[in-house]
Amino acid sequence: MNIKIAIFLGSSSDKPIMKKGVDILNKFNIGYKSYIISAHRLPDILSNTIKKVESKGIDIIISGAGLSAHLPGIIASKTIIPVIGIPFHNCKNKNGEGSLGGLDALFSIIQMPKDVPVATVGINNSYNAALLAVHILAMKYENIKKLLVEFRMEKKERLLSEIEQHL
Repeated sequence: MNIKIAIFLGSSSDKPIMKKGVDILNKFNIGYKSYIISAHRLPDILSNTIKKVESKGIDIIISGAGLSAHLPGIIASKTIIPVIGIPFHNCKNKNGEGSLGGLDALFSIIQMPKDVPVATVGINNSYNAALLAVHILAMKYENIKKLLVEFRMEKKERLLSEIEQHL
C-alpha cells in the first residue's frame, strides 16, 4: 500500500479520537503513516519530520490537536502539502477544568492567518477529515475515485432503504 497521507498528532492520548479516520483510510485502502510530535515541546523534530514527509511524496497531511491546537497551523506554515486540521476535545480531567469543550482548538485551527490555510472539520471529527482526504485523492487516483463513487452509492441506497421502511 503506497503511503499517501501523513497523520500528525500532538499526543498519544489523541489516538482514540483518530481511530474513525484511520478506519476510513483503511476502507479505501489508502496508505498512511502516523507521527506523534508535540509542536510546542519538539519543534525541531517536527520541522525535520515535515521535510521527510515532503521527500516521500505525501499528498495530504491530517493533523489533530487540542487546546491551543498549533500543530496543524505550524505544519501548514512549513509545507505546501494540504493540511486538514481536526480540533480535539480530549479532556482527561474529570471536572473538565481548563477545557473549553474543544472550542479553543476549533478557533485556533479555523482562524488561521491569511496565506497559511488549514482545512478544518468539526471537533473530534476524524471521520470527516479522512473522508475529505479521500475526496481530494480521488481527483488524482482513479482507483480511489472508483471506491468513493461506490461508497457514496452504498450510502445513498442505505438511506433510501431506511426511508422506504418508514413509509
